[in-house]
Amino acid sequence: MNSSETVVCTTASNLDNVTLKARPESIAFPPGQTALIVVDMQNAYATEGGYLDLAGFDVSGTRPVIENINIAVKAAREAGIQIIWFQNGWDDRYVEAGGPGSPNWHKSNALKTMRSRPELEGKLLAKGGWDYALVDQLQPQPDDIVLPKSRYSGFFNTPLDSMLRSRGIRHLVFTGIATNVCVEATLRDGFFLEYFGIVLADATHQAGPAFAQQAALFNIETFFGWVSDVSAFCSALQPETLSLEPSA
Repeated sequence: MNSSETVVCTTASNLDNVTLKARPESIAFPPGQTALIVVDMQNAYATEGGYLDLAGFDVSGTRPVIENINIAVKAAREAGIQIIWFQNGWDDRYVEAGGPGSPNWHKSNALKTMRSRPELEGKLLAKGGWDYALVDQLQPQPDDIVLPKSRYSGFFNTPLDSMLRSRGIRHLVFTGIATNVCVEATLRDGFFLEYFGIVLADATHQAGPAFAQQAALFNIETFFGWVSDVSAFCSALQPETLSLEPSA
């Protein structure tokens, strides 16, 4: 990563900043004004037999993503960073998904899959169902925030913005699925609302071929934010005590 420059985010106080190696340049942020956002780590997106798998997307590479998210969440929690979990989906009658007058009705692959396979009706991304639930390996703690969302962006029609502002949070570190859909959509909306967005690339996974991941990361680091990884994130937060490398 290119660390020749450091972007220091404007905050009320930079006394407790940590510096994260990232692309296109390193970025400094105070953990107390930062949230780690875990996007849609549900059975629907990360598990065989979930919506993405049934819709024809490859989810075979999600296991290391789950492991890396667990590492990032642990490091963030120990550093006092707020953890926010998103779950994407709708009520069991799909009223929140919109009808034929909504572009979501036409473009959602979950809705299209259910229309083409009637036996799946009511099973994909319905609140309260297995598909909607977070994967077993990733479970929120009492001090975490869990937010439902009905569209790709976590800022759309949710209290995310007000929750962040009320806590003085200006810096968002993103993990989850899918990099090129809900992760990128949420980070973009955050950019327009003056949030500093960082993606931990190895704690994300794309919906679609590998080039979709690379294109999303290119867009983010070039136009909307910064791209780093879990090892660099942990090292920035706990440079002397946490190592992801096996001991000799």
